[in-house]
Formats: sequence, C-alpha cells, structure tokens
Amino acid sequence: MYQAVRARLCAQVCGMRATRRDAGMVTSEYAVGIVAAVAFAVVLYKVVTSGAVGAELQGIVQEALNARM
Repeated sequence: MYQAVRARLCAQVCGMRATRRDAGMVTSEYAVGIVAAVAFAVVLYKVVTSGAVGAELQGIVQEALNARM
C-alpha cells in the first residue's frame, strides 16, 4: 500500500512540475511583447489618422448618421 500511495503522489508531483515548466512568460518575453504591441499601436494610429483613412471614416460615419430607419 505504501508503494501505491508513493507512486500516485510522485505522479501528481511530476505532473505539477511539468505544467509549471512552461506556465507563463518570463520578464524578457513580456518586454518584447509590450514593445511589439506598442509598435503595432503606433502604426495603427498613424494609419487611422492619415488623411485618406480619416476622410473615408468620416464618410462612413456620415452615411450611418444620415441613413433612414
């Protein structure tokens, strides 16, 4: 019985260690992820605030406001 309990406990502990091994990102991965997200946000902001895209968005909003219901 002792061996069965020990084997079951060992399996649970080994399973927990395996799941914790790659459970999340390390600090450097967070930093790279944040830099990539900020770069994407800057590019998206530049695209949305450009003249052509701004005029197109304004036209879409105007059509939506003037639409009949």
